[in-house]
Amino acid sequence: MSMAKKKTRLNETGVTTKLYFAVRIRGAPGMRRKIMDTLKMLKMHKINHGVLIWGTPSYKGMLVKCKDYISFGEIDEKTLVRLLRVRGRVEGNHPLTEEHIKNLTNYKTFKDLAKALLNGEIQYKEKDIYKIKPVFRLHPPKKGHRGTIKKHYKEGGTLGNVGIYINELIHKML
Repeated sequence: MSMAKKKTRLNETGVTTKLYFAVRIRGAPGMRRKIMDTLKMLKMHKINHGVLIWGTPSYKGMLVKCKDYISFGEIDEKTLVRLLRVRGRVEGNHPLTEEHIKNLTNYKTFKDLAKALLNGEIQYKEKDIYKIKPVFRLHPPKKGHRGTIKKHYKEGGTLGNVGIYINELIHKML
């Protein structure tokens, strides 16, 4: 008797096509060193810093490890376009514009870049879009977090895997 394995769809680069967005919600006091190191590897150094993360098993493991300090979920195209337009930055801490997108990538608009990011055609690596900063510095959410920042999403809080609620959270933080 053999058990069937669940197959995930991979694109040409060997990466699953799901794109996650993770936001750091809680600070460092009382945090274990391993979790702090994992957050640094994810480039979430401060509260309200967000990053785009592709759904590879290693990154998913890192997200699950830090679930008590971050919120993460699948980002949609409309939210990603708005996030890039409002909070995207390039080297030198200048706002990301369509002119920068034309010069630094093969795409012409924010919408084209967002589609490519969602499909996994382009990633934050040295050869792809290295001059665009991978960290989005967000504001605290308008009207506060959902519930408390000490409980997980299923318990009425904000932490952990929040699914598509991440899009609403991003709109509150822009």
